[in-house]
Amino acid sequence: MNDFHTQELTKRYYSIGEVAEMFDVSKSLIRYWEQEFDVFKPHKTRSGERKFTPENITQFLQIYQLVKERGFTLNGAKIEIQRLKSTEKRHKEILKSLKQTRQFLVDLREEI
Repeated sequence: MNDFHTQELTKRYYSIGEVAEMFDVSKSLIRYWEQEFDVFKPHKTRSGERKFTPENITQFLQIYQLVKERGFTLNGAKIEIQRLKSTEKRHKEILKSLKQTRQFLVDLREEI
């Protein structure tokens, strides 16, 4: 990979060629992973040209790291992505609960 971690994504959209160059992969691999992974869906123009947002590139990076760097199978990467999403959702719920508890305690302190 062409040191993607240090690149700043400044554009609103990137072409498939630019994404392929960022990761030093073929365009066909990007198209294949798009079919394989539900979480990775770039925008398409009316003419069918793929346009990748910074969020799409982050999604691709996650898949790339799991498959190419950590050696996951495609199925294993899909399972891991779902596990990570579930963990993130649980963390958000815990954070929300903690914020509500904090607010309750702040309100209670003010009443005392």
